[in-house]
Amino acid sequence: MRTRDQSTGMWRDRSFRLFLGADAISQFGTQITLVALPMVALLTLDAGEFHLGLLTAAETAAFLILGLPAGVWADRLRRRPIMIWSDLLRGAALLSVPVAAALDALTLPQLYVVALLLGLGSLLFDVAHMSFLPALVGKEDLLRGNGALETLRGTAALSGPALGGWLVQVLTAPVTLLADAVSYLVSALLLGGVRVAETPAPAAARRRLTEEVAEGVRYVAGHPVLRRLAAVGALVMLCNGIWAVAQPVFLLRTLGVGPGVYGLLVAGSVAGGLAGAVLAPRAAARFGAGRAMYGGAALAAVAVLLIPLAGEGWRLALYPLGCVLNGVGGAVFGVNQLSYRQRITPEHLLGRMNASMRFLMWGAAPLGGLLGGVLGERFGAHAALWAAAAGIAVAHLPVLLGSTVRRLR
Repeated sequence: MRTRDQSTGMWRDRSFRLFLGADAISQFGTQITLVALPMVALLTLDAGEFHLGLLTAAETAAFLILGLPAGVWADRLRRRPIMIWSDLLRGAALLSVPVAAALDALTLPQLYVVALLLGLGSLLFDVAHMSFLPALVGKEDLLRGNGALETLRGTAALSGPALGGWLVQVLTAPVTLLADAVSYLVSALLLGGVRVAETPAPAAARRRLTEEVAEGVRYVAGHPVLRRLAAVGALVMLCNGIWAVAQPVFLLRTLGVGPGVYGLLVAGSVAGGLAGAVLAPRAAARFGAGRAMYGGAALAAVAVLLIPLAGEGWRLALYPLGCVLNGVGGAVFGVNQLSYRQRITPEHLLGRMNASMRFLMWGAAPLGGLLGGVLGERFGAHAALWAAAAGIAVAHLPVLLGSTVRRLR
């Protein structure tokens, strides 16, 4: 593991600053795509709820198909090059959309392929990213490092949805995706300047892919807290898949808000996530990691039920209010559970632990996207939004009803 003069602090470390800058820039672009990509389908290609469900499923399918092998690759190979190549893949995929639109050749099948490539890049990047941080800052600074990542990420993302909605209104949705494509290329450039001595597993120590995958799964399944966190994450991501379909249709078509207002409303959860990222280390220091996770889960579960109560007139304010409070609770819970996972896991298992958790959590997202498309087509976007909100509230029960997580220090 890389050694570092503790007296200088992680903020004086140039590599850490470059790492944070790369993450913040790519997250800024990602938030723009969060708004622009479904709008390409809805406004440019006139897609319906089921098509939007297929798009959501395509964007998250990689987590289900390659989620477990990705962890083995992250443990076998150096993680920084994985992140760089993942950024380049995502940037190239997004660049194809405005090019095809300019040639009047953009189709839904191309959009599905772009979504698949985005999901693959995100999978490889995220597993390597989460496993790379301990080598960069040391395990003693993980909580502060994750808190800083979430804070800067939230700061960059706070204006991303609003800017994305405004750009869609002014430039059209396909051209807006240029911003995210450029952000991934800049992120790759910054990561190229990070200098960390990584020590991947030696070739002689490698075993068959299935054996190494199974070791990571056994570690997660055999750990009582990780097992509980995986259950929470899986149901949340299933419901997030439904949410990704219901949200744009409900706001843009049912309530009739414009792209600019849509971006502002979506930014509510980002604002809450920023506040929660700032609070997360303080809550853990004061109450312990377990109680901080418990409190964050409780707030997220209650606040999410405010969102589908939104409607026309003054009731529209319930949407951003619920998003902000849910974002605060979700970030306090998320930062603490991720830091806990990184702290307790041996270095040689970090990639496979994170990949196993991602597989168990994000593997449910494409199923949620398909389910959201079916629910939206049959019962309407508002009913699908209620189903997603209720599911997210129920998902936190394994944390709220047990004492295992709450007792963690």
